Amino acid sequence: MKTHVTEIRRAAPADAVTISAIHMAAWKGAYSGIIPHKTLNTMLERRGPEWWRRAIMRSTQILLADVGGIVAGYATLGPNRARQLPQRGEIYELYVRPEYQGTGIGSRLMAAARQNLAGQGLKGTVVWALEDNELAIAFYIGAGGRDIAEGVECFEGRTLRKVAFAWS
Repeated sequence: MKTHVTEIRRAAPADAVTISAIHMAAWKGAYSGIIPHKTLNTMLERRGPEWWRRAIMRSTQILLADVGGIVAGYATLGPNRARQLPQRGEIYELYVRPEYQGTGIGSRLMAAARQNLAGQGLKGTVVWALEDNELAIAFYIGAGGRDIAEGVECFEGRTLRKVAFAWS
């Protein structure tokens, strides 16, 4: 599979179906066995194409990695929601189609997202990952992220730890 990223671009409403499909495949791959099944399915059902179309129309910042006309991944980003942390920017989500994972697409998306945030004057970037998502943890450590904070998420009475990674 050729993985030359031809473009990192902003999402358009016409991308909603594709983003929804990436979200579904990536979340099932990342969170099956971590987030309880019922909760995971409910979360996925809520984020269908219409949800993504509305998010794009509301000017949610979504970057896409386009590989020869195929959207291989996406990142959502904006101001840091954890006010107690000094980083001003946050990558809320960064997901790559399973068949493109390990090809550098995630690194390209992360670099573009960080550059975009810095261009908005949002100095420093933070990303949260569930501690049990070993691939994400390894990716963020490999990308030079520093483990700076911990938190929890609760799903169906199950408490999962999450880790914040930061870049200057």
